[in-house]
Amino acid sequence: MHLARFPRICLAHLPTPLEPMDRLSKALGGPRLWIKRDDCTGLATGGNKTRKLEFLVAAALEEGADTLVTVGAVQSNHCRQTAAAAAKTGLHCELLLERRVADDSAGYESGANVFLDRLFGASLSCFDAGHDMTAELFAHGERLKAQGRRPYLIPGGGSNPVGALGYVNCALETVRQADALDLTIDEVVVATCSSGTQAGLVVGFIGSGSQIPTLGISAGDPQAEQEAIVQRLVDATADFMGLPAIGSEHVVADDGYVGGGYGVPTEGMVAAVRMLAEHEAVLLDPVYSGKAFAGLIALVKAGRWTADQNVVFVHTGGSVGLFAQESLFS
Repeated sequence: MHLARFPRICLAHLPTPLEPMDRLSKALGGPRLWIKRDDCTGLATGGNKTRKLEFLVAAALEEGADTLVTVGAVQSNHCRQTAAAAAKTGLHCELLLERRVADDSAGYESGANVFLDRLFGASLSCFDAGHDMTAELFAHGERLKAQGRRPYLIPGGGSNPVGALGYVNCALETVRQADALDLTIDEVVVATCSSGTQAGLVVGFIGSGSQIPTLGISAGDPQAEQEAIVQRLVDATADFMGLPAIGSEHVVADDGYVGGGYGVPTEGMVAAVRMLAEHEAVLLDPVYSGKAFAGLIALVKAGRWTADQNVVFVHTGGSVGLFAQESLFS
């Protein structure tokens, strides 16, 4: 699995740490818990999208693009990191933000990630919930071309075969770290939504022969829909890399912790954010990693894993989003 054949630029601080969570493991009395700190990728406070952007921005530069264009929710971690990647590489950035989450709290549409988007020099356009944001992305690209610009369009979450390479690389990196620690990983747990992170991990772990299972915890869609989204990208990424097809038995997305929907807070999420902060001094985010970690805690309590197993939680970052919903934790 030779990733050097794909264009890539250096944006992330890699490898990110793979750390034991000893206090939390003891408190839960379950398996030995580990955390892959992709909240520490460095760019714009870090997060999982930076790995994807290493390949996406490299492709944009190869095409001679002068502008990155992408879409996301108002408090999108992906948009914040895309804006930072554009600033880092001298590209303009245009963000199309959807009011996907009903939140009228002070600062939700101006603080946290949105504040950083503007600080990095991005241009922002906001749309009400329910817009076809993929159609808006392509329409905006055509408008920019008509102005003589050279846009490079990045799908939501950076989730296409080029972006997924970032998490193929993360899987390979994690295996190398586990080997150095003489650590047998029994399962990896990660938040899943736009699918690029989970799909990349599945392709990396299965395609490389390490056979480490990946459990996605859905942040929005029902299980069947989320698994179909992930499987499509697994298929496309494996094909893009010239790998054999990867079966659907390797794609699992648990939807038991979504609550009222994407971005809608749950009591489990709030408790999970508090628990990890108080036991390991690690900050989750309220939309993705907080719900995924709530799922991890619930599964530990339900006895999914034995006490001698090793479970790795891939932290996708996004703690900046806490500052947009501070009242949840007051």
